[in-house]
Amino acid sequence: MRSKEKISYFYDGDVGSVYFGPNHPMKPHRLCMTHHLVLAYDLHKKMEIYRPHKAYPVELAQFHSADYVEFLHRITPDTQHLFSNELARYNLGEDCPVFENLFEFCQIYAGGTIDAARRLNNQLCDIAINWAGGLHHAKKCEASGFCYINDLVLGILELLKYHARVLYIDIDVHHGDGVEEAFYFTDRVMTVSFHKFGDMFFPGTGDVKDIGEREGKYYAINVPLKDGIDDTSFTRLFKIIISKVVEMYQPGAIVLQCGADSLAGDRLGCFNLSIDGHAECVKIVKKFNLPLLVTGGGGYTKENVARCWTVETGVLLDTELPNEIPENEYIKYFAPDCLLNIPNGHIENLNSKSYLSTIKMQVLENLRSIQHAPGVQMQEVPPDFYIPDFDEDEHNSDERMDRKAHPRQANPA
Repeated sequence: MRSKEKISYFYDGDVGSVYFGPNHPMKPHRLCMTHHLVLAYDLHKKMEIYRPHKAYPVELAQFHSADYVEFLHRITPDTQHLFSNELARYNLGEDCPVFENLFEFCQIYAGGTIDAARRLNNQLCDIAINWAGGLHHAKKCEASGFCYINDLVLGILELLKYHARVLYIDIDVHHGDGVEEAFYFTDRVMTVSFHKFGDMFFPGTGDVKDIGEREGKYYAINVPLKDGIDDTSFTRLFKIIISKVVEMYQPGAIVLQCGADSLAGDRLGCFNLSIDGHAECVKIVKKFNLPLLVTGGGGYTKENVARCWTVETGVLLDTELPNEIPENEYIKYFAPDCLLNIPNGHIENLNSKSYLSTIKMQVLENLRSIQHAPGVQMQEVPPDFYIPDFDEDEHNSDERMDRKAHPRQANPA
């Protein structure tokens, strides 16, 4: 049965074919695995599938500095040895290596999030999904934490053209520092991040005391957690905080970053969330019935990433999926049991009831300090950001794909 909401889903097969390097935990191949699982469960029949346009350098420079964008455009593995000063300046190296087709990779995942925001703005869909996006650590002038271009900031800037207030929610195990930093001084965007904090865990920011500054004071919310948090504690805290945020802030649109490294068994994570627990957060956010942009993010046990984002695609489509994974090109990765559910985590839960209660009370106290739905002191519709008009046909922008076709065989709308 077709979901009552209209869902747009963005995917380009080229995004999954880049390679960060042999010992690097980020494996974009997880995006191909996710897409094939979505196809195997026939979820593509309930959505409109699009290949995103490749974001233009001028679009990336709506947030990033033009010199940084230009450098990403120019650098290649063969020439990087000539640019050691710039590599250091822009934080490219071990965590953020230069690899073949790096800039095109950025253009595709950023283009997907920008296109998703535009479709929502034009009321062409109610929910837009870009699992390739969610690279929340990238800063204005530098790469960070496997992220080069911050597609989330670009998508939010797009949404701000039509919405006075945008809510950003992040359930990646790592703090959503790049997005928080971009909007730290404004009340136009409220950022809410649930993440592991302490023990020198990357990126080291996201204390409950970090609440925004100037016009943005109280509009950054951080929920710092310890190792081993489980479904019950996480989803209870999530529901209480997000419900109060939506009530107080009254956003016009929501961006939800679904980093899957908060799942049990993640190669870099330290939480005990099941896929059902993670997906429960998506369910909670969907129920607000606001324009919703959903992205991926971290996730380093790739078969679990594919499971998680497929289940969450199902949640957004109001479709429950059978536990037995259907035959697909990547079935061997889900062996031996080939089931959607993953084993429970066994990390000790260091989040005591009193600790979680203290965090909850601090967050709710900060929320009481905001005006109900700020709007008096700010323009309801912001000035447009400069984005040149491109000939849509000439660039095959927002190409509509044949629903049964492999996404590389896209048919224009």
